[in-house]
Amino acid sequence: MGHAVKCCIIGMRLARTLQLPTQEQSDLYYALLLKDVGCSSNAARMYEILGGDELKAKREVKAIDWRSIGFEALQYVLRNTMPGRSTLERVLAIAHMAVHRDQQGRELVELRCNRGASIARKIGLSDACAEGIFHLDEHWDGRGHPTGKAGEQIPRFARILNLCQTFEVYSALNGPAEALSILEQRSGKWFDPELVRASRELAADESLWQTLQGEFAREAAMEMEPFSVIAYTDDQQLDNICEAFADVIDVKSPFTNEHSRSVARVAQAIVTHLGLPTETITQVRRAALLHDIGKLSVPNSILDKPGKLTAQEWEAVRLHPYYTQRILEKVSGWQELAFLASTHHEKLDGTGYYRNLNGGQLPLASRAIAIADIFDALSARRPYRESLPRERVLQMIGKDVPSCLDGTCFEALRALPQN
Repeated sequence: MGHAVKCCIIGMRLARTLQLPTQEQSDLYYALLLKDVGCSSNAARMYEILGGDELKAKREVKAIDWRSIGFEALQYVLRNTMPGRSTLERVLAIAHMAVHRDQQGRELVELRCNRGASIARKIGLSDACAEGIFHLDEHWDGRGHPTGKAGEQIPRFARILNLCQTFEVYSALNGPAEALSILEQRSGKWFDPELVRASRELAADESLWQTLQGEFAREAAMEMEPFSVIAYTDDQQLDNICEAFADVIDVKSPFTNEHSRSVARVAQAIVTHLGLPTETITQVRRAALLHDIGKLSVPNSILDKPGKLTAQEWEAVRLHPYYTQRILEKVSGWQELAFLASTHHEKLDGTGYYRNLNGGQLPLASRAIAIADIFDALSARRPYRESLPRERVLQMIGKDVPSCLDGTCFEALRALPQN
């Protein structure tokens, strides 16, 4: 939590040391914040390879030199490959990884980098920003991914992003002095030597590390945006941002490929049919596009599990609307939208989650999103069943009307055309 924000603070401090022009600082600012925006795209593949909690594996890999086959790398593989499976399954999986390590590593990075750069462009960021995100994992000696660029062939933003993320991870683990030591060990291999030299000034900056360790790091990062070239947005671009993050959410699992967009389409159609104001319709659409953003906190070992969830796994699923609320309410002016998005699993009789709200606490907009979510979930294939036909879906939803689900929204759903 907070990794990208802290990377942003480190990177902007480094940009000042390097005396980058203001426009470059602005582009770098967004690249730092969005460097990992493509991470969800390789979650399913990483789970397929490792067979365990890919979120845990991703956290740990940032502190591992994955290019070497040393003790730390071996321990990482043993911890994260097929946990809880039989010895034979684990041995076979580890052997397969050993043979295909480079190919799988390149594949995972390509998935993330392509998606990240695409999203950056979709929300209107510069080519320099997108290219920095695409080449995030290139190494100075040419042994990185996705294209194997070396030295100054690597875009400068990418060189800065790669160094800053390593600086942040190791400083959080062992302090800035140890983090600088790691950078110096990898100078000329992973990192641009000039950037490593500039980082020495950062390691000695006590106020920087106090900010990073304090409770107002996010506010500090927001203040570092170069205001002379601050980015403004209109309604169309805001819609593009919502759609881009819907893609971030849905690509996490092969079973939710178009889920957020489908829920938004159905929910918008319901509230339009009911004659709600244009402002409300717009808000419903955006809330529906972002309603599952909290699912990024749930490992694919749970999301893609074909069998019954354990109590602990179910709790992780049950909390995803809570994280949706926490994420979206940080956007100024989005408190109501955050509430709508986070209520998509609430029921009129108070048996929903995560807050067990009842009908009197759920506006029509919330009820429309809830029904749209269920409609699409039942209509799509899931790891534990195939997709269901429309009439069967409507029949199943109808059993929860009006006790759990709103009758007016249900009738509007039934009246919608099939395509």
